[in-house]
Amino acid sequence: MKNNRRYLFRMIIPAMADNIFTRMIKKTIALGPVMVATAVSKLPDWDAEIIHEAGSRKQIPRNAEGEIDHFALQKERPADAIGLYCGISSTMPRAWQIAKFYQKQRVLTVAGGLHSHYEPLESLKNGIDAVIHGDGEETIKQILLYFQNFPKERNFSKIQNVSCFEGRGIFLKSDFTPNPQKYSAFLDNLPDPDFSLIRDCKIKTYPIGRIRGCGMRCEFCSVKEKARWASPERLFKTVSRLVKVRRAKKFFLIDDRMEEDKEGSMRFFELVGKKYGRKLDFTVQIRLEAAKDEELLALLRKAGVRRVCIGYESPIDEELKKMKKGYRSREMIEWTKIYHHYDFFVHAMFIFGYPGIESPLSAEKRMERFKEFIFQSKVDSIQVLKPIPLVGSLLRERLKSANRLLPLAIVPWEKYDGNHVCFLPEDMSLKEIQEYPTKIMKWFYNSWSFWRIGLRILMPFGLLRGWHSWYHGWWNDIIRFGGSRLYKKWKRRNNEILYVKNIEDFLSRKRVL
Repeated sequence: MKNNRRYLFRMIIPAMADNIFTRMIKKTIALGPVMVATAVSKLPDWDAEIIHEAGSRKQIPRNAEGEIDHFALQKERPADAIGLYCGISSTMPRAWQIAKFYQKQRVLTVAGGLHSHYEPLESLKNGIDAVIHGDGEETIKQILLYFQNFPKERNFSKIQNVSCFEGRGIFLKSDFTPNPQKYSAFLDNLPDPDFSLIRDCKIKTYPIGRIRGCGMRCEFCSVKEKARWASPERLFKTVSRLVKVRRAKKFFLIDDRMEEDKEGSMRFFELVGKKYGRKLDFTVQIRLEAAKDEELLALLRKAGVRRVCIGYESPIDEELKKMKKGYRSREMIEWTKIYHHYDFFVHAMFIFGYPGIESPLSAEKRMERFKEFIFQSKVDSIQVLKPIPLVGSLLRERLKSANRLLPLAIVPWEKYDGNHVCFLPEDMSLKEIQEYPTKIMKWFYNSWSFWRIGLRILMPFGLLRGWHSWYHGWWNDIIRFGGSRLYKKWKRRNNEILYVKNIEDFLSRKRVL
């Protein structure tokens, strides 16, 4: 006799500890959890919903601490299984807190994402029943179908590609082997992401993706899998559906490197430009050197790409040489001018105090060099972070072997957000590496922008150089003023001096012992 019961899978994206990016996260969402929930929603007996903790508004119940109240959610409609997005290290303590609650309720708990991918046992000891390794869309269906047949079972060893760890849990491996020589049938056959599964969250910028993996092997990055990609026609179909069904206008292409399949990327933007012109608004991640490919830039502009996010890393020639970037700061400025020539807003991402680079400059001088470059290049927005020793990265392994990683007891995972120092620097003090990136951000995002906004409106002399030039400057001042307000709020809630003092006190006690 067929069981007519409807099961519920709740995909949860844990909120991260408060930082300067918190407000930005509310306007968008990670694509991976949406893809997994969409895959589950296609199963005959399963419903799926997504709880985006940072982006949820007023309809989802909250507890006295202001956190999403999962006890109330269970009373409203109990979940049979939950998925936890564990791709960001700084959200892991919250993910485990949620997992332990659901595990006590005898709800199946499944985790996926880069952090749990590289540290599965850590999650299995913290309320997680299963950790998915690699692509989750097919594996989650295997788990849930097995759970549907054996609801009290927590031993999944009968499922294909499962490894058991001392009876404490399981580690599921994706059996997909990427082939970078052609479009991936696996990716092309996945359903379009269903953003309607998200509860009580207004998405303003829709994440879309075509390429998974990256071939660059940067030391500070955890993405190591070979790149493979879906066809440009499939991604265009996704965009067209979002425009039609959800009236979407803003998109963020999450691909780490469009250049992994440049031909396919150009084909996608050709399709967009042909149908929509510049009616849509795209943000893309791109390498700085792509400025030399002006055919590509012209195509991106024609298709509505307005913002480019570029990893500049450092503007200091000595550091660029050690990083083996293959170019100098002078070329970086020239290439930035080309991006501006095509009317792109340039978001520049920097790393201050990268370990292992012997610089003849003091920390103070390095900070001044950063400011000088930012001023000369006229980038539109910046992000200056401390180096993050991410799990799975070669940088973490190097710092660990050199005994320079600060222990999780004093620097827990929630501090792995780029705003907090997580290791012992070699050529500057803890105070310098903690405070100087913040000082650069404070210098760039300043309150004087408020007065410049008014001056541009009252005395619009910039219009003599054209509407685009005036609008570009006016919008940049709005961004800088908004950034200054966010910085002040974050500063009030986060005491950097106390954070450094706690680390120094810990190190002093350790030396005494």
